[in-house]
Amino acid sequence: MSGGERKRGRLTRRAFLIGAVAVAGGVAVGVQQVRRPHPNPLAGQDAEPGAVTLNPYLLINQDGVSIITPRAEMGQGVHTTLAALVAEELDLPWESVRTLHGPAAAAYYNAAALEAAVPIPSWDHGWLAEGLRDAAGVASKLLGMQITGGSTSTADAYLKMRKAGAAARVMLVQAAARRWRADTAALRTEAGQVLDPAGGRQLPYTALAADAATIEPPADPPLKPRAQWRLLGRGLPRVDMAAKCTGTAQFGIDVQLPGMRCATVVANPYLGGSRGGFDAGPAEAMRGVERVVDLGATHGDALAVVADNTWRAFQAARALEIDWQPAPGISGDSAAMLDAIAGSIDTLAPDATPRDDGDVDQALRIARAEARPAVKAEYRAPFLAHTTLEPPAAVALREPERLTLWCGHQAPTLLRDLAAEQAGLDPAQVDVRVQFLGGGFGRRAEVDFALQAAAVAEAMPGTPVKLTWTREADIRHDLYRPAAVARCTGVLDRNGLPETALLQIASPSVIRSFSGRVGLPAMGPDKLITEGAAMQPYHIPNYRVVGYAPASPVPLGNWRSVGASFNGFFHECFLDELAAAGGIDPLDMRLRLTRDYPFAQAVLEAVRELSGWDEPVAQDDSRRRGRGLAMTHSFGSTVAQVVEVSDGADGIRVERVHCVADVGLALDPGIIEAQMQSGIVYGLSAAIMEAITFRDGRAEQSNFHDYDALRLAQTPEIRVRILQSGDAPTGVGEPGTPPSKPALANAIYAATGKRLREYPFNKHVRFA
Repeated sequence: MSGGERKRGRLTRRAFLIGAVAVAGGVAVGVQQVRRPHPNPLAGQDAEPGAVTLNPYLLINQDGVSIITPRAEMGQGVHTTLAALVAEELDLPWESVRTLHGPAAAAYYNAAALEAAVPIPSWDHGWLAEGLRDAAGVASKLLGMQITGGSTSTADAYLKMRKAGAAARVMLVQAAARRWRADTAALRTEAGQVLDPAGGRQLPYTALAADAATIEPPADPPLKPRAQWRLLGRGLPRVDMAAKCTGTAQFGIDVQLPGMRCATVVANPYLGGSRGGFDAGPAEAMRGVERVVDLGATHGDALAVVADNTWRAFQAARALEIDWQPAPGISGDSAAMLDAIAGSIDTLAPDATPRDDGDVDQALRIARAEARPAVKAEYRAPFLAHTTLEPPAAVALREPERLTLWCGHQAPTLLRDLAAEQAGLDPAQVDVRVQFLGGGFGRRAEVDFALQAAAVAEAMPGTPVKLTWTREADIRHDLYRPAAVARCTGVLDRNGLPETALLQIASPSVIRSFSGRVGLPAMGPDKLITEGAAMQPYHIPNYRVVGYAPASPVPLGNWRSVGASFNGFFHECFLDELAAAGGIDPLDMRLRLTRDYPFAQAVLEAVRELSGWDEPVAQDDSRRRGRGLAMTHSFGSTVAQVVEVSDGADGIRVERVHCVADVGLALDPGIIEAQMQSGIVYGLSAAIMEAITFRDGRAEQSNFHDYDALRLAQTPEIRVRILQSGDAPTGVGEPGTPPSKPALANAIYAATGKRLREYPFNKHVRFA
């Protein structure tokens, strides 16, 4: 064990002891409270009329079985995979499966989201790591937060929802056995029915549900072995596909209610600015406009325009005359902000040092004494917006003792509680009805747009109000992916391999920004600042990753793959520079550095074969060609990508991406492949052309003409291969994004000899 590993061990054991004491003495309150399940939100007065519920994941009525899939469906296919977990154990035919999102409820808490925040590599399953994860799981149950994020939905549901299906199966079989006076061991289930093979009898679940609901559910029902799976492990027709293809799927922006009014919001364009006066007269005089609502200081002095349709609300919003004032002391220039972020590495104490193997300081001193040159590089990443296809939108209805919200949202229990606080209601009086999301990427974990809709509805009790942001408001008032800077220093050994690597990463804290907005505590270091760089499956003798958390006037939020979205770029570009300095093939170097991590070696070997890495790159007179490699471990999954580019008179063309992803256990290969493709396109779009810049305290970008994404003609061919090295699923929605940027940068270097250490790359090179 290295000195750095010993240091990490002592620190982690101390953290574990502190956490264990907290759980045992204060947080958990008592073992019985931890063990007691949350109430079934489907039971009681809010249940569907005529339906029977056996647990929080099932509703059965005379029409069939509905599976509750309590994670936000934002295009990633999660409703399909979650439904398959229950349907597999319940022996439901896939064509009969119906899904419902279900209510906002603590019963649907996401334990995996908090477990993933534990500062331990995901491949570590020792007693210490598992103890910390268990403590985090206990805390998450007590918090009861229902959230879709961190690529944790399937990992969290894998056992929970299979057990829900298996428990229901046991209860239904027992109900049939009682009715037939038969032995349960002689009965079996098939195609939504309980069968008695000996007696030739059968009963559908719909006929048994009421009797089954009187039976005590088993605490630990037997699960099907993997060899008997019929649904899991193969690509299934998506449960949301038909509705989305026919236009019948209802997104938050689609909700229509009788008597509904439409609204939009105008907010201060200045970071931290204030409002002087305003004149609503010109807007209120326009056709169809009903009123202008002052949302007050709680919503940043924003104004809402209410009209009889959304278009008229948009037009009237432009007619508002508002005296917006910039915030004193905030210059708001993005170039200066990046310089300040870089400068914090020299001026701030570290926020955290999550990796510190060997003795980096001593190794650097020895290298200087021996006159061995150091490889140094500084990398920069910009602020980024989310630009979901569906702009922020929500419908709210305020009644005397109730508030109802319809919207696509990633954290419905958080929204419910904050909306209740804003309205002066008990959370039980707030009903959050989650719709399909037209993209999420972390943006719809925020509550701003929905609370604004609730505030407008408060001013118009009894009238449903749909509030929709313009695209300009969406881009200029986003909660942005933070800018970041990495300062990297490396020294090679006599074989050309990295002997020392020091990565100093500075980025404003997303966790503290988000927590401050929603009133949650933000304790300890921000793991996201170094995520995607610190816990990578590489062995370098002296290896330190340090995070710094400078302040920022820019409001920050979670963006697809969060810290890994920039740290994958920093880490893997720097490894490529070290390989070049050592005269070693980039893939061979990574194979040598991952010798202690067989799962990473398997991914690298697979991407070598998939991409034809060992074959010469075909060149011609008109275009120079190159391949670039990157591998990032994030959200429990290991993803390697090889990007192929060509450079000609019309610029650089991204031609192919080869992707290999180890996702632990692949429950639906088709959905996983689609998510890898989606993550790659999202990452390449940011790498090539996206940045939010500020001048005079205002965001300069406003729509897709100046904040674009890859169009179909620019999108490369993408090939995906899925590996499985575990017995449980790991993250899928986000891990495809981090390696895409460095793989592209490394490919451009291979083709042109030009190192790109800052994105978007179109600032430095031309693209076809």
